[in-house]
Amino acid sequence: MRQKVIAVVMQCVCVASGLALGQQVGPETDVSGNWIMSADFFGTTMYLRMELKQDGDKLSGTYTGDKLTRGTVSAGAIRLLATSDDGTTSDVNATIKDGVITGSVIEADPKDMDHPMKYTFTARRAMPLQHGVPKRHEFTPTVFYRQFSPDNKPVLTIAPGDRVHTTTVDAGGTDEKGVRRVLGGNPQTGPFYIEGAQPGDTLVVHILKLRPNRDYAVSDDSVDESAMNSDLAVMMKDGGKTVRWHIDVAKGVAYPEGAGTDLANYTVPLRPMLGCIATAVRPMQAPPSTGDSGGWGGNMDFNEIGEGATVYLPVANPGALLYLGDAHAEQGDGELNGNALETSMDVEFSVDVIPRTHLSDRRIETSTHIITMGLSASLDDALKGATEGMAKWLNEDYKLTPSETAQVLGTAAEYKVSEVADRNSGVVLKIDKNRLMGLVKKTK
Repeated sequence: MRQKVIAVVMQCVCVASGLALGQQVGPETDVSGNWIMSADFFGTTMYLRMELKQDGDKLSGTYTGDKLTRGTVSAGAIRLLATSDDGTTSDVNATIKDGVITGSVIEADPKDMDHPMKYTFTARRAMPLQHGVPKRHEFTPTVFYRQFSPDNKPVLTIAPGDRVHTTTVDAGGTDEKGVRRVLGGNPQTGPFYIEGAQPGDTLVVHILKLRPNRDYAVSDDSVDESAMNSDLAVMMKDGGKTVRWHIDVAKGVAYPEGAGTDLANYTVPLRPMLGCIATAVRPMQAPPSTGDSGGWGGNMDFNEIGEGATVYLPVANPGALLYLGDAHAEQGDGELNGNALETSMDVEFSVDVIPRTHLSDRRIETSTHIITMGLSASLDDALKGATEGMAKWLNEDYKLTPSETAQVLGTAAEYKVSEVADRNSGVVLKIDKNRLMGLVKKTK
């Protein structure tokens, strides 16, 4: 597939709207506006954007982010030619009927003119995001998914501002009654379809309440190999046994059951968190397992994604398709045992949508800090990713110059190792909000 198309999709170049892709729009005499395109690339759906401005029979604007070099509309027939920075052209022939544009595209790479790519699309006008009267939903899951897939059927449709109370199973698939409901591997509750969320938007998830709903959790007594040198590995060679922890919600602590003399009085404070929170990946991607993580969120295992936290996730599909699960009663930095205190959880959350932000990866906010996360096989690269993410955030909110960004990062950055136990290691960069009080947020 052409690099240009991949780049377009990877940037989620789609407009935000409250219009479901199946909704009809009345006849239009003017095609000006933002359009959401559902394109068919070799049997795979991709969501793209088209922005048009009509002046008589002339059209200007952009097609998948590329500037139109030619555009006309006459008697319902639309012709567009767009050219990207690298010279790739998109030649569009389309018609509009009953407010729906359908067409075909020939995309030609100047380096390979003999093999143009052809695809078809359907486009509908984007509508403003709607906020109604918030509702509260009680949702009892009956199915749990093990992939962050866009193909899984939504379990519940909710609107921006709505609150949802639901439950999760633990990482091994066991529920609050101790009943095994699904194979392990961080099975998820969801996906939840958020009305009006469209590719290119940002989904905002507010974690309102997290409560363990049973009196035990499980972990083990090993140290993840990525955190050990050879001497420690020899010392820990007999590790890997399951440890059961008692959860005392009334006292707010957990302790290992049947502990020996040395740990007989060892307790840890409960800090409920969600190891996984994600939006579904793009249709072009192979659905990742619920043990994986990426720009869409996933198995991040960051112990500050708890009650009161807000998680910002990119939207790659209509409705966003929100998943959550892998609850922990407590976890130290890095999830060193390979498992935290894995348990089932009562979860209450609310959602909102920020239109047309084109967020490329996840962000986190607590009452005290803004937080970016780098995820990579290398801790070095994860640190770089977290730093880049915060630099982008500061630039977007405060329009800082590179010099100013460096000055803020160099004096305010707080780093933590969030995860070492999974395919991706995680490093987070935190900035205390008090450090930013002297800066002025800039509107776009």
